[in-house]
Amino acid sequence: MAERNHSVGRRKTSIARVWLKPGTGKITVNKQPIDKYFRRKTLELIVRQPLEHIGVVDQYDISANVSGGGWSGQAGAIKMGIARCLVAIDESNKKALREGGFLTRDSREVERKKPGQKKARKKFQFSKR
Repeated sequence: MAERNHSVGRRKTSIARVWLKPGTGKITVNKQPIDKYFRRKTLELIVRQPLEHIGVVDQYDISANVSGGGWSGQAGAIKMGIARCLVAIDESNKKALREGGFLTRDSREVERKKPGQKKARKKFQFSKR
């Protein structure tokens, strides 16, 4: 059996488990082809970014299980998982992927809603009289 690498990527509230093995460039997300799962081309491009950055788009088959969050967060989580797998396969990829910003966890989360306010920072309209 061919060597399979496993890694985890996170973004917002999404968690992606990614498996990478030598292949033809087929990407499946939650047992669906990537074009069926992510209906927007921009999200597909986000997922493929680390592969394009080091020029190995058609060399690996990718399988990902992703849960939590929305479309954008899930795409970002898969992107990070793929980048981590590529580093696990070949340590020489690390420098290029680090410079591209694929190995850094984007720690921005949604701020919680506060009591007595409309949203996290937006207040109800103030009336003096």
